[in-house]
Amino acid sequence: MRGGEESALRLVSAPAELAQAEILPILGDSDALSEYVPVLPDRHPYYRTLTIIVPIYNERNTVMTMLEKICLQDTVPLRKEIILVDDCSNDGTREMLQRTELEALCADSGDSIQLLLHPRNCGKGACVQTALSEAKGELVLVQDADLEYDPADYPALLRPILSGEADAVFGNRFHPGAHRVPRYYRFLLNRVFSILCNLLTSLALTDVTACYKVLRRDLLDSLKLESNGFSMETELTVKLAKTSARIYEVPITYHGRTYAEGKKISWVDGLAATYHLFRYRFF
Repeated sequence: MRGGEESALRLVSAPAELAQAEILPILGDSDALSEYVPVLPDRHPYYRTLTIIVPIYNERNTVMTMLEKICLQDTVPLRKEIILVDDCSNDGTREMLQRTELEALCADSGDSIQLLLHPRNCGKGACVQTALSEAKGELVLVQDADLEYDPADYPALLRPILSGEADAVFGNRFHPGAHRVPRYYRFLLNRVFSILCNLLTSLALTDVTACYKVLRRDLLDSLKLESNGFSMETELTVKLAKTSARIYEVPITYHGRTYAEGKKISWVDGLAATYHLFRYRFF
């Protein structure tokens, strides 16, 4: 990481009683959309910046490729604010991010990148809370640091909100379009959990646990998220269902990983998500 005026070090208090985190702001950029990607609607008067939160834990082999994809994805008319949160990686990811000139990935634009460092491993939800304490965007999107989710889906996810039709948009991995076929037991458990969640919330969501969710920042703040782990997805859905928010679903591309390829979520996280489903629905 270069010194001087381009990189200033600050300390902020992370939420959920986390220790202070180091933040390294970096300037960024974006290129034009492919001709095959529909153009986003004109700028909504209240939406100027999209905050993209990237929780990172032991993703040395994928994180740089993912950051390149994020920076190259055009979100015009929205400016991108990319906030990376390293959750105390121990495979070299943290050191690689610190010594890489990240500004070179997104040069010559009004976009920005911040790198936040957790002093200990706290979970995906904690990463999101830490990033929100620094975020300035009117819209918020969470992007995993692996290559399972494709930033080329950003225009489709943003369009219902920018057109004034939605307050929150969920990605749907299970649709008739092209996608990597999941293992049957994983698909079945996901469907059972989504059906259970729908029964308890009166929603009709296809894919509750998909990473891609875009929300208005004021709406997200009103939910007051507490979960530090993967159960953040469940908490967000249950609390959102208690509001009058207009929720849309759009099909997304999904390149699911196996555990051999680095997938981290396990059956333990599934049990935790089920517990939090009942907790946030009834208590």
